[in-house]
Amino acid sequence: MTSPNGLVCFTNCLLPTEDGGLVQKDLWIDERRGVILDSQRTFFQRKERPDRVIDLGGNILSPGFIDIQINGAYNFDFSVYEGDDEAYTAGLRRVAQNIVETGVTSLLPTIITQERSLYPKLLHLLRPYSAPNSATLLGWHAEGPFIQFAKRGAHAPQFLVPAKEEIKSFEEVYGKENLAETEDWLMAGDGQDSVGVRVITAAPEIDGVMPSVEELVRRGVVFSIGHSIATTDIATAAVQRGARLITHLFNAMPQLHHRDPSIIGLLGASPAQTLPPPPTHTIASLHRVPSVIRRAAAQEGPKATSEAFDDVQTPPQTPLLRAQEGFELGLEKGKVAGLAFERPFYELIVDGIHSHPNSVRLAYSAYPEGCILITDAMKILDPHLKDGVHEWRDGKRFVKAGDKLYLEGTDTLAGSVVTLDKCVRNFSRFTGCSLGEAIRCATYNPARCLGLERRKGTLRPGADADLVVLDRKGKVLSTWVAGKEVWTRKEN
Repeated sequence: MTSPNGLVCFTNCLLPTEDGGLVQKDLWIDERRGVILDSQRTFFQRKERPDRVIDLGGNILSPGFIDIQINGAYNFDFSVYEGDDEAYTAGLRRVAQNIVETGVTSLLPTIITQERSLYPKLLHLLRPYSAPNSATLLGWHAEGPFIQFAKRGAHAPQFLVPAKEEIKSFEEVYGKENLAETEDWLMAGDGQDSVGVRVITAAPEIDGVMPSVEELVRRGVVFSIGHSIATTDIATAAVQRGARLITHLFNAMPQLHHRDPSIIGLLGASPAQTLPPPPTHTIASLHRVPSVIRRAAAQEGPKATSEAFDDVQTPPQTPLLRAQEGFELGLEKGKVAGLAFERPFYELIVDGIHSHPNSVRLAYSAYPEGCILITDAMKILDPHLKDGVHEWRDGKRFVKAGDKLYLEGTDTLAGSVVTLDKCVRNFSRFTGCSLGEAIRCATYNPARCLGLERRKGTLRPGADADLVVLDRKGKVLSTWVAGKEVWTRKEN
């Protein structure tokens, strides 16, 4: 059903605000242009009201969810390319068409560490894409190969590499055209999309990575710290150079230590932390894995486990911090001294498996404005998939038990199958925050991190009319993309 004049009014609903609130208010959209409208301005300019009015019965009308880290879904793995461009593209489109049932209207396909010759092809195929009745594919998230061996998770150890030639190494692996400046990168596509995103997860302590951060950021790439054993000083230096995100917080990184809180400690960054960045020549020597261990791991190959989990225990590191004098102390109650840098956003997999509810609440309490919910889901993600044994690859099989995946015949966890709408519900339950605040972590926060907050993750006028209708328990009732209803829950 369409509106004769193209205007649609959603009424009797709660609208999430950008600060995490919920307000009772109508929302107007233009279904022909696929954008959200300023109702008062539209009425006075066009002298007409929407011909179609939808009563949502007191439910929530949210911006569509954005998943910025997802490895696959609906039996398609973004990291597997079998030499057929059409088959790969068909798999991408199948995911985009089906994932709207989970409330996701935009996603960032993620590829884990690959044989280096595959990157230029995969990243070219993962250019931004949008189509009617489908979620928008925003671009790509390359997780690896510039990551720490000791925190590789399921990443193939034989393909991990340093960036000895700094930015040139990144260009050689990913393809120079895939690392062009944003405008040039978008223009090299099919021209239909003006929104596109590239994210790279790398470990800043790896040879040549830290000196490359600023140049990657200058070209419009979002640099994310992950699969790393960076000390507090190194992680801070990466943020000062432009790193904007932390990949799946708590997973594949050193755990919180009171003398060196490492990457996790960035959430509680102290105003007193004004140490200069460490010299880059000391970073490479932070942790070198003996070649015998590397060879053994390469022969064994990647483990059938979550790519976010650790393989090797974190090496101990307890640096001495020098004392500082002359620090100005605040005299006004409640006013916190400013930081020398902006704290990065951070991802959380809120499936109750990758991170304990207490850890989730601790992170959110430290820095609610930076929290982003992700699924980090495997290709087996499918809300309709029944528990049991399912094929994976290389002759291995999964055992699905609820939101848990195990490698058949073991008790080894093999990744995530949680959907983003369930992450939102879990997050509200784990932290005690309101549903509106949880929604913000799957909409406005990821949009801000990616620089898309004027178009995605918001209900402000002029934004894309990508919407999800939720009941008051956070369950998806219907999903809209570009002003068109693309999925509706069937009545039981």
